Amino acid sequence: MIINPFPRFETKRLRLEQLKKSDSKAIQFLRSDAVVNAFVKRPQTNSIDEAEQFITKINNGIKEQSWLFWAIRIKEKPNLVGTICLWNFSENRKVAEVGYDLHPDFHRKGIMNESLKCILEFGFRALKLDQIEAYTHRDNKPSKKLLSKNNFSYVEGKVDPDNLDNIIFSIYNNEYIE
Repeated sequence: MIINPFPRFETKRLRLEQLKKSDSKAIQFLRSDAVVNAFVKRPQTNSIDEAEQFITKINNGIKEQSWLFWAIRIKEKPNLVGTICLWNFSENRKVAEVGYDLHPDFHRKGIMNESLKCILEFGFRALKLDQIEAYTHRDNKPSKKLLSKNNFSYVEGKVDPDNLDNIIFSIYNNEYIE
């Protein structure tokens, strides 16, 4: 998987593009807000400096082809409202994990659904992935609903050793419906 230049997408309402240093304030919020992180087990980002370091880490990982990570923006507005990524690729690059977060002001507006559809299409059509997985907290009803709406199925018996509160959903390329 050699991706150069980084893929940028436009949907009906959104732009998905690479993070910029100017996104640091929004990244700090997303990675420290109690609502956004209620079901996520990750270190909190406590300062703009830490957010800038995170953005640098993400963009370096993109250059190294370790993951793909998009800023989600409303068209004609510069501010980041969320993120979505494909990462944790299998050794043969046929399976990836999708991850996402969204500012609470934009919950329940279909923004993550629109973003996920775009990334699923890219993952299955351009990257030729066989499978995309999603790890979500067992009590995160909105995330489970989003995944089910996009034809993900609960994977019975699979465990996230890093977070036993997570459950795993999966979709295979042949189950993807455009």
